[in-house]
Amino acid sequence: MNIIIIEDEKPSARRLQRMLERLDLKVEIMLHSVEESIIWFQNNEHPDLIFLDIQLSDGLSFEIFETIDIKSAVIFTTAFDEYALQAFKLNSIDYLLKPIDEDDLEQAVSKYKTRLPQQQQQVTLDFNDIKKLLVNPIEREYKKRFSIKVGQHLKLINIDEIECFYSENKGTYLYTTEGRNYLIDTTLEQLELELEPQQFFRINRKFFVNIHAIKDMVSYTNSRLQIKLNSFNEQDVIVARERVKDFKMWLE
Repeated sequence: MNIIIIEDEKPSARRLQRMLERLDLKVEIMLHSVEESIIWFQNNEHPDLIFLDIQLSDGLSFEIFETIDIKSAVIFTTAFDEYALQAFKLNSIDYLLKPIDEDDLEQAVSKYKTRLPQQQQQVTLDFNDIKKLLVNPIEREYKKRFSIKVGQHLKLINIDEIECFYSENKGTYLYTTEGRNYLIDTTLEQLELELEPQQFFRINRKFFVNIHAIKDMVSYTNSRLQIKLNSFNEQDVIVARERVKDFKMWLE
């Protein structure tokens, strides 16, 4: 069985590879972006099975299928909520919700193996419908406040009082309009599911910014942007080059 992983976060890709190896499955190659994947598919025999992340560093992975006619079976690996996933579950072999559970992975692989005779019919995925679903996700409630432990007390901070979220020294912090930092018990990956996407944007692997807290934007080296927030000045806030295009669209 030929397997590839398409995942932009290399630690996650390596973890999935190790999990597959424990199932005696060998990963042929790991790809990390839409562009890299398209080039690879244009020059190589397509695999039997793809483990596919949805959001890559340079766009949605469905752009690969818009360019390349791929007949491989697909198992999604995604952080999208279960309601959206259920809407297209029947069209794919399976999905694995991050962080991936080893039992779920084994069941997904077993499901693929049992459907091998029907593979051609099974992998005829309607990627346009799925893409529409993800671009216009099902309405859901986003966090309106955070509960912060301060000594023996709990402090409630409304979402509009937060300028940014950032990671530092393996911790995740929020920074308020009053100029205060608070350590919070979550990760930036989890925040992607909890923050209103029209209000907060993940500009790089370390930062989410609130659109209402942006004071200025300046061109920066290597086609990046530097953001000036209303009060946060503890470190440079830089939009990663691969996210500049999406960031500008988010501002509109």
